[in-house]
Amino acid sequence: MKKFTTLHRIIHWTIATAMLVLFATGFLRMFWMSKKTITTAVNSELEAQQMQLPQESVLAIAKSIINPMFEWHVNFAYVLVAAYIIRLIYMFAKGIRFPNPFSKNTNGKDRLQGTVYLIFYVLLIVQILTGFALKFELAGEATLERAEEVHKFAVYWLPTFVVLHFMGIIFGELTNKKGIVSKMIGGEQINLPE
Repeated sequence: MKKFTTLHRIIHWTIATAMLVLFATGFLRMFWMSKKTITTAVNSELEAQQMQLPQESVLAIAKSIINPMFEWHVNFAYVLVAAYIIRLIYMFAKGIRFPNPFSKNTNGKDRLQGTVYLIFYVLLIVQILTGFALKFELAGEATLERAEEVHKFAVYWLPTFVVLHFMGIIFGELTNKKGIVSKMIGGEQINLPE
């Protein structure tokens, strides 16, 4: 049974942490802490207090609440990109490959695993590219609107991947990859009594 090196584990957990922060900040920004939600709340409170502010001021208040969260999103996007590049270099250097889902010699379980990882890496590249396009306004307005729609799709695919990842871990622990969790956390397999 293979052992995960310290570098392998650091890369794995860095990517996991970055994706968690990106998901949380993106989810909040799309829903509970969106510009529309915050401006509506501020306007409702102003109305209840029989006060008025220019709409530009209300938007400035909303942006002052949203911007720090967006900075976290952007900073962790850079962490994810760096970790992703390091992971690709590491995988290439170590000869690590996920199962080829297109090979006739690949069994069903490995084909599913390979397909999930292939889709994950493709979607991750799409997330990175659309994120950079949005951050640096690398296209016209119509293209950026479409890029934003695609970028926000992560709110759906990321939890799906996490569920599939955990199902794979459970399946591995119950079949031929016992101890994979302890190896990914501590580097060594912990043999539990049966």
